[in-house]
Order: sequence, then structure tokens, then C-alpha cells
Amino acid sequence: MHELSVAVEICRIVQDRLGDDLPTLATVAVDVGDDCGLEPENLGFCLDTLLAQPPFPGATAILQRQPGDVLRVSYLEVDDGNPDD
Repeated sequence: MHELSVAVEICRIVQDRLGDDLPTLATVAVDVGDDCGLEPENLGFCLDTLLAQPPFPGATAILQRQPGDVLRVSYLEVDDGNPDD
């Protein structure tokens, strides 16, 4: 299952971007190209499964279909505890 290894790598990228303090991750958005060689439904399932575990419990994945062979983390949404955001 190629999608699982890609989902693990996406989670590693997220951890690297958030740093050591790991604020509460709310959403990770991933651009998935139609020609990238992945099944978006399978990737979404794998990401949802991994994001349900620490250190990301409660985070959701948003897969954004794109033309071409793109595959990238497009944005992260974190909850910093500030209700005014």
C-alpha cells in the first residue's frame, strides 16, 4: 500500500513544520494531483487513521484534487488556544 508510506511521510513533514512544542493540529491540507500515482480515497483513509493517533489526535485531513502530478502539503491549521482567531 503505497498510500500508507506517503501518509507516514506527510505526518513526518507536519511534525517537522510544527517543531518541538507541537501546537494542536486542527487540519492538514494536501494537494493531490490526478496523475501523481495515488488513490486519493486510500490516502485520505491512511491520513485519517494516522492523524487519530498522538501527537495529532483530532486533526483532519483535507485532500485537494489538482491537475498534473503534484503532491504537497499545502497548509496546516493549528489551534493556538486563542478564541479570537
